[in-house]
Amino acid sequence: MMPEQPEEPVEIEITPELDLHTFQPREVSSLLEDYLLACWQKSITKVRIIHGKGSGALRIGVHEKLARMSVVAAITWPASADTGGWGATWVQLQKPTENKDLSESSRHQR
Repeated sequence: MMPEQPEEPVEIEITPELDLHTFQPREVSSLLEDYLLACWQKSITKVRIIHGKGSGALRIGVHEKLARMSVVAAITWPASADTGGWGATWVQLQKPTENKDLSESSRHQR
């Protein structure tokens, strides 16, 4: 039997859409935080999170995490039917400003 190889980090292109289907549930919390902060730093202020419909457990976890992130201004769920309906959530991020650094505050509860 071959020894288990450590997994290599996956580099994700920063776009206004994050599809969580390819990630393990244990990865989602830190992924959301890092991804949305990277979006904010690139001045991407509207992001669609695709969590799927399923049992709703992933959506609930995503919404709980979003509620604790200071970089998040608002969430809209369900998305419109043409953008994912119950399987997606739109996230409005705070607008970046020269005086505002959310890199630290995004890691704290609101």
